[in-house]
Amino acid sequence: MMRLFQQNPILGYALAVLSAGLAFYVRWALDGVLPPGFPYLTFFPAVILTAFLAGMWPGILCAVLSGLAAWWFFILPIGFSLTGASALTLVFFVFVAAVDITVIELMRRALADLGREQALTAQLYERQRVMFQELQHRVANNMTFVAALLQIKKRTIDNPQAAEALDEARERLVTMAQIHRRLYDPATLELSVAASLTALCDDLVQAAGVRDVTCSIEAEGVELDTPRLVTLFLLVAEVVTNSLKHAFNAGPSGRIRVSLLPQGGGFAVLVIGDDGPGFPAASPELQGRPSLGFGIMHSLAGQLDGRLDFPQGPGATVRLVFPT
Repeated sequence: MMRLFQQNPILGYALAVLSAGLAFYVRWALDGVLPPGFPYLTFFPAVILTAFLAGMWPGILCAVLSGLAAWWFFILPIGFSLTGASALTLVFFVFVAAVDITVIELMRRALADLGREQALTAQLYERQRVMFQELQHRVANNMTFVAALLQIKKRTIDNPQAAEALDEARERLVTMAQIHRRLYDPATLELSVAASLTALCDDLVQAAGVRDVTCSIEAEGVELDTPRLVTLFLLVAEVVTNSLKHAFNAGPSGRIRVSLLPQGGGFAVLVIGDDGPGFPAASPELQGRPSLGFGIMHSLAGQLDGRLDFPQGPGATVRLVFPT
C-alpha cells in the first residue's frame, strides 16, 4: 500500500483530501454527541494515516485542510475568527500535527533505509551463495577429472597391484565427488540425514553392481554441520564399499545396516554392519597392522574426534562414537 502511494504522488494527495473530508464528515456527525472542546478529535487520525501511507507532503496537506475545517466549523466563535482561545487551540493543533508528521516521516525514512540495506544484504547473500555453489561444483568436477586421469593411467600399467591401487583411488575420488555434490547441492539441503544416507547407500550399491543387497538406514536426532556431515558420509561410504566388495561373495543376497543415533551427553553413535562372514581372523586390523581401508576409517574417525572399534558378532560391524 505504501509503495503504491510512493509510485503515484497524485494518489497520495487524493488520499489527503479524502482523509480530511472523511474526518470532517465524522466530526460533523458527532458534533451533537461530543461535548465542547474536541474540534480535532477525528482530524488527528486522518493526518497520521495520510502521513504514514502517502508521505510528508500529503500529510501536511491533510493537516492544513483539517485545521481550516476545524477552525471554520468547530472552534468558537464559528468562522475564521481569531481570539486568544482559538489561537491557542490552533497552535496546539499545528504543534501536534507537526510532531506526528515529523516522527512518521523519520520512521518512513528509517524503514526505507532498512529496506535498502536488506535488499543489498539479500543481493550479497545470493551472490555469495552462487559463488560458493560454483566453487563446490568445481571441486567435485576436479575430483571426477582426477578419477578419469587415474582410469586412463591404469591402461598403461602392467603391474596388477598398481592397477588395483589406481582403481581404489579412482573409486574413492568418485565417491567423494558424489558426496560433495549431494551435500552441497541447494536442492538437497532440506533432506534429512536419513534420506541422504539412504541415497548414498543406494548409489554405492548401484555403482558396485551387486545384486540383491539392501541397505536399511536408521538416523534421527543427530544434527551436524555440512563439513562434519561430509566426513561422516565419507566414513559410511568407505565401510559400505568394503562390505559390498568382501561381504557378499559367497551368497546371492545380503543386507547392510546403518544406524546413526544420539547416545546422550553430547555424543552420537554410528554403527555400520552387514550379515556377511565378518572380518577374517587374519585381518590386518585385528593383527594391529591397519590396511589402507582401515587406515582411512581411522583417519576419518579422528577428524570427527571419535573412537572407532570393531565389535565381535555375526557379520562385520564398525562402530564410531563421536561428539556432536
